[in-house]
Amino acid sequence: MTDHGEGDADRRIETDAVHAGQEPDAETGAVMTPVYASSTFAQDGPGEDRGYEYSRTGNPTRTDLEANLAALEGAEFGRAFASGMAAINTVLNLLESGDGVVAGDDVYGGTHRLFRQVYEDYDLSFDFVDTTDHDAVAEAMGPDTELLWVETPTNPLMRVNDVAALSELAHEYGALCAGDNTFATPYLQRPLEFGADVVSHSLTKYLGGHSDVVGGALVTDDPELDERFGFYQNSVGATPGPFEAFLVLRGTKTLPVRMDRHCENARTLAAWLADHPDVSRVYYPGLESHPQHELAAAQMSDFGGMVSFELDATLEETSEVVSNTEVFTLAESLGGVESLIEQPASMTHAAIPREQRIEAGLRDGLVRASVGLEHVADLQADLAAAIDGALGG
Repeated sequence: MTDHGEGDADRRIETDAVHAGQEPDAETGAVMTPVYASSTFAQDGPGEDRGYEYSRTGNPTRTDLEANLAALEGAEFGRAFASGMAAINTVLNLLESGDGVVAGDDVYGGTHRLFRQVYEDYDLSFDFVDTTDHDAVAEAMGPDTELLWVETPTNPLMRVNDVAALSELAHEYGALCAGDNTFATPYLQRPLEFGADVVSHSLTKYLGGHSDVVGGALVTDDPELDERFGFYQNSVGATPGPFEAFLVLRGTKTLPVRMDRHCENARTLAAWLADHPDVSRVYYPGLESHPQHELAAAQMSDFGGMVSFELDATLEETSEVVSNTEVFTLAESLGGVESLIEQPASMTHAAIPREQRIEAGLRDGLVRASVGLEHVADLQADLAAAIDGALGG
């Protein structure tokens, strides 16, 4: 597996997580970044500000967060947004009427909804293909394609996409390659290092890490892209408040230690589920049976905390399984310290038409688990009881 990599100068990501973008407050010596709860900032004269004029345009707490996120991804620039969807929407703001987008056929349901139910009305076209099949991607690309949207691992089938190969393919067509790195986080994977032009995050998930904040981010090495992101950030106004920025900064400080435990617990549960008689398939890149296991080992430093598995069960039986856990909480979202469980068919991916969902492999028996930091023996016992109670295994 790849090394976790280096951040600012020769510092490693564990150090950057704690320090990047943050210095003790010059006036008071406060170690933690202050929450600048001000909507506006005094000017020394008309048009003579001290770096800040209005919090939608810029806020010192947000500035520190953006610098921290850029450092974690090894990027030059970072922009924070009010949600992950606001960040993705900002990437689409780069496009014009008639442009085309190629995306994975098992992307997050909210991404699919934004693409199909919002932006198709503005004369953008979207082709959804299996992005692990590079021939299928190449066939979908065309002269009007301006964006290749890549999740890796994908949500929820945990497919691992070859970021280097897909970035090269996108650039052959003059298109941007954007990578959603929410599942892996920059601790496990840095898509910019493999040629991606833009990396997006839902800060709500692992980077925040405590299920108490909603946010999003875009990072890039391209100054022109960053300038455009900043323009849309200010013009549209989908920016996080200073307290939300503070909460994410608090979360990134413990990202490395949390991700180590998430990965450890997920590996253990995935191996146990793979041998369970009522489980027909486990989707986890850390298993040698995963079709992209070797790619994941080369592209990531560990395999993440998300595990999806398919039960030999109907939609109703699967619903009963996820409704009867006690340690796992039935809820959408992921990446918090607590373990969450959900049924994609009726929750996170319900916006995808059933026929299209089934064709993409999102079957009725699919369960997605965000494996938290609890003791893994308790998590295993909880899943075993819920599956046995519903299926009598």
